[in-house]
Formats: sequence, C-alpha cells, structure tokens
Amino acid sequence: MKYLSILLFVLFTSAVFAGSTQTNTSGSNTAIEGGYTSTATTTYESGSESTSTTNNTTNSDIKSSPPSASAPSYNSMTQDVCAVGVSAGVQTFGFGVSGGKHVIDKNCERLKLARILNDFGMKVAAVAILCQDERVFESMIQAGTPCPIDGKIGKEAKALWSKYDHERPDYKTYVKRMDDREKKEKELAKKKALEEKKRLKEEAKMTKEFEKIEKELEKEKIITPKKKPVNWESPK
Repeated sequence: MKYLSILLFVLFTSAVFAGSTQTNTSGSNTAIEGGYTSTATTTYESGSESTSTTNNTTNSDIKSSPPSASAPSYNSMTQDVCAVGVSAGVQTFGFGVSGGKHVIDKNCERLKLARILNDFGMKVAAVAILCQDERVFESMIQAGTPCPIDGKIGKEAKALWSKYDHERPDYKTYVKRMDDREKKEKELAKKKALEEKKRLKEEAKMTKEFEKIEKELEKEKIITPKKKPVNWESPK
C-alpha cells in the first residue's frame, strides 16, 4: 500500500511551467514577464483527496531616461571683450542637438568707447556716442540738454532734432508719445468745450429766471399810503 500511494502521487502531480520574455527597444525599455503554476493531488487509501494549487505571475516594465545633450560652454579669452557666450541643447529619445555662439554686447562697447573718448578730452564726442542709446537720448531731452547733432549743442541742437526727428534713436517711441499726447489734447479740449457749454447754459437759465422775477415785481408793485405829517405843539 505504501508503494501504491507513492505511485498515485507521481501520476497525479502536474509539471511546472515557467516562462519569461525580455524585449529591448529604443530608449532602453525593458519588459520582464514570468509565470509559475503548480498543482498537487494526493489520494489516500481511505478514499480522501487533497488538492493544492499555486499560481505566481510577475510583470515588469522599466523605462530609462534618455541621455542628455550637453550644450558647449563659450567663454571669452579676456575680460576686456564685450562678448557673451550663449549655448543650448535639445534631447529626445532618438535625437539630440546642441550648439553655441558668441554674442556682442553693444551697450558694453558703447560704454568703453565713451570712456576712452572722455579720457582723450573729447567730452562732446563721448556724450554723442552715449546718445546712440535711446534711453540716454530721452533722458537728455527731458533734462533740457539735447544730444549733439551736426556739431550743434543746446537750443540749436534741439531745433535740428525737431526738424529731423526721424533721425532720433527713439523715433518709434517718440512718434507713439506724440500720438498719445495729441489724443490727450483732443480729449481735454472736448472736455473743456462741454464744460463751457454747460456753464453758458446755466448762465442763460439764471438770466431767464432773473428776468422773470423782475417782470413779476413790475406787475405787482406795492403802493404804500402816504403818512400825514405830525405837528408837534409845545405844552402850555
């Protein structure tokens, strides 16, 4: 009977199956799948039966980040150069691009040139090159000291800038400001005209009321009786 039980256990025991699949795709994608199944059945001599089943499944999907495209660094060789390095890079799962270049800082060059001209004693020339910046030009106009033009300074320069306003560094801003001022002047003139019209209307109304009151007073004149003179006599 002992050998019969062992034989039955071997016959009714199923095989174990295991599987795994691994796939590599662009971007370092990894997928792992597996399965495990186990079934055991035991029949005892008395006729009782015992069954045991185990299922085990594992799935894994891993995605790694793509490599980075490093932007190159651009540095100026000396501190006395008005140049700035600019670089950028873009990276996707299948393609990456990076690049860079030098950009000239015009404002830095302008300041250096003005400083050198001032050191040489050319103060008007130093101011003139600074006036190429529209912010400096505007501040000079607002201060009442217009920038030099054609060798003229002061009032003569202001007259030339008014005549040849298209040569101003801030021409677009200047035109917009003049248009805005013109609109504002029209609004103020319109408002003033309405106020004047309202004032004249009120004055005309008050004049009519006064005239009406005067006519009523003329129609309703009050005639007061004359008093008799009183003669005073001295007592006897």
